[in-house]
Amino acid sequence: MAPSPLVLAVSVLLASTACDAFTGAPMRVGRTCVNSGLRMVEEASLDTVESRRDFFKSSSALVGGAAAVAGLAGVTAPSAAEAAPVKVKAWEQIALPVATTLYDIAFDTADTQHGFVVGAKGTFLETRDGGKTWDPRTFGNLDAEEEINYRFEKVSFVDGEAFIIGKPPILLHTKDKGESWERVPLSPKLPGEPSNIVALGSGKAEMTTSTGAVYYTNNAGLNWKAQVKETIDATLNRISSSGVSGASYFTGSIIGTLRDKSGAYLAVSSRGNFYLTWQPGQDFWIPHNRGTSRRIQNMGFVEGDINKGVWMTLNGGVMQISKSGDSLSVATDPTFEPVDIKTGGYGIIDAAWKDAKEAWAVGGGGNLWVSMDGGKTYKYDKVADKIPGNLYTIKFFSPESGFVLGSDGVLLRYLAGATA
Repeated sequence: MAPSPLVLAVSVLLASTACDAFTGAPMRVGRTCVNSGLRMVEEASLDTVESRRDFFKSSSALVGGAAAVAGLAGVTAPSAAEAAPVKVKAWEQIALPVATTLYDIAFDTADTQHGFVVGAKGTFLETRDGGKTWDPRTFGNLDAEEEINYRFEKVSFVDGEAFIIGKPPILLHTKDKGESWERVPLSPKLPGEPSNIVALGSGKAEMTTSTGAVYYTNNAGLNWKAQVKETIDATLNRISSSGVSGASYFTGSIIGTLRDKSGAYLAVSSRGNFYLTWQPGQDFWIPHNRGTSRRIQNMGFVEGDINKGVWMTLNGGVMQISKSGDSLSVATDPTFEPVDIKTGGYGIIDAAWKDAKEAWAVGGGGNLWVSMDGGKTYKYDKVADKIPGNLYTIKFFSPESGFVLGSDGVLLRYLAGATA
């Protein structure tokens, strides 16, 4: 009698992936272990701060991953073309030796693996592997007790040369890829406090202040030349009859100064009741109405280019994008179109475009939203669901390199090739 057909099924479960622990000493943080796009979430606490080295946490990180492999005798596996696409998380959390608020991140244009992160309480970190691991760094010309009092807010890194600004007002500069730093003196007559710094290479840079001054240097900050001939206060007084809503309430300061690829600037009044633009060759800032009763929370350039439009976020989790083709180089107000994004009332703090189609927005409560149609509609992404705190900044340096910065030392790295 012929034997009955035999079907053999074999399944193997692998679940023994682990990462090396890292110590609290100021040493290199071990690379985060990630399996199949899973993010590593590190829980940290910071009880007391007596010196800079108290930021270095003593904890360990462990991420488990599992993969199942099964085969069935006599059955042909589906081809790659027939298989359904596998969705994986687009971001992973990177373990850091600090639990402070992070404000900015920059990578060297000459070496995209080399970058810096700056933040509150003297936070200064360095990576040489594209942001997978980060080392704590200090400035040789600042002692530990002095450095911890600074909040480093902006960093810019071009061709091995970098600038950092912070509060209380401070400007730091390196021309040897961060091997050594010098403190650049700031004039006590400087109008306002430094609010942004953009390195342009070979000792050149542009710096803006909280009052709207724009300065240019070609000798690493030894001398500065004003680019705007008129203060924002003077501009508003001169054109007060033009009907800029909220101009009479201007407190003399601006927030969120941002520069695009061409050198154009965008800023929001500190009260959020109007915004301003400035482009090279113009003598003064051009104020614009916000076109809504809601206060402006933040603004930025679509794909980093003023010619492609600007986005605006408003109180209550509302987002708008200027209508394509509307110019911001004249004293007219562009038309803003609403963005389809459901935030549940959480504020949208920042947004960035990876490319012409994919855009991301971040906000309060650790929220992330993704758009696949150039920023017209967004959907919620739950990758940061279990991360407490707020996400403040998102930046893309290329379609393969992106980062999100937040409170409590939260740093997310974009996983190139992942599907949101």
